[in-house]
Amino acid sequence: MYKLLKSSNKSKSRLGTLKTAHGTIDTPFFMPIATKGAVKNLTTKEVGDLGAQIILSNTYHLYLQPGLEILKKQGGLHKMMGWDGPILTDSGGFQVFSLSKIRKIMEHGCEFQSHIDGSKHTLTPKKVLEIQKIIGSDIAMILDVCPGSRESKKKVLEAVERTTAWAKDAKKYKKVLSSKQKMFGIVQGGLYKDLRLKSLKELVDLKFDGYAIGGLAVGETAKEMYGVLDYLVDEMPSDKPRYLMGVGTPENIVEAVKRGVDMFDCVIPTREARHGRLYIRKKKGLEKGFYETINISNAKFKNDTKPVNNTNLKQYTRGYLHHLFKTKESLGLRLATLNNLNFYLTMMSDIRSEINKGKL
Repeated sequence: MYKLLKSSNKSKSRLGTLKTAHGTIDTPFFMPIATKGAVKNLTTKEVGDLGAQIILSNTYHLYLQPGLEILKKQGGLHKMMGWDGPILTDSGGFQVFSLSKIRKIMEHGCEFQSHIDGSKHTLTPKKVLEIQKIIGSDIAMILDVCPGSRESKKKVLEAVERTTAWAKDAKKYKKVLSSKQKMFGIVQGGLYKDLRLKSLKELVDLKFDGYAIGGLAVGETAKEMYGVLDYLVDEMPSDKPRYLMGVGTPENIVEAVKRGVDMFDCVIPTREARHGRLYIRKKKGLEKGFYETINISNAKFKNDTKPVNNTNLKQYTRGYLHHLFKTKESLGLRLATLNNLNFYLTMMSDIRSEINKGKL
């Protein structure tokens, strides 16, 4: 599935390819978020034209809406949303963390109330694989328990042990997935080195197709995150893809790539766009200060005749985009999203180029 093409002499960054049923992806890469089967405000063609090689959707949300029967009738998520590239689906494990007030973790799985209508449901390691088979994702994540970054060591140990137990169940039920689908394990352990390494070893022993690092970017500092990556990534199998879940800012991504991470996803570019916060490239390269963020709703942009950016939105002025946000025109959300995803995906292309040239 994963082929290492080049390793950097200046950092631990690496170039590779990731083969899936819907195409081969160049690593490192970033996955735009299509939680409910849509990248907010954009068509799948626009997402592809921006250079996205793969998108991420969510098992929990798609299970609730549109539901499994509709997904079956539509022929799976690829056909339903008109996307012919790879899809990775999170298992719903993060919702075990984020929806803590409406869920209960049990030995065999997680019981939760629907945030839509209050109905009760249970996700188990087998159930999330069954859902992901119907979705038809190329990469299926296993069910895990994501503890908060400030949880006690006792609570984090419990999360690690439960994640390992569910990982064993997932391996036992792997045949639930189609032969073309790949399955990734998720390393937990919070900020505790011994628990992180314990979790990783137990998952590596189960021989997954790839390994994700979960439970980061959930409240810890960037320095603490990098500290975990510094010792953990070195221990991850070099012949398997390494995925840092839910990360992050441009700086986070560049620093994680330097530490050997291959895969990223984050809501930042699309979420920030909806609030009028734009990522703008200031200079070539990836050194500190290579970009800035602006809030296009600020009054100072009212008469700004500069282009939104110098690439895909150079025909629109910042003053025009300011006007769209002030008048609540939906085009403003679309243009801001196009800007931010273009920034992120271009940054990933630049990262791959820098690694290839031996500069990163």
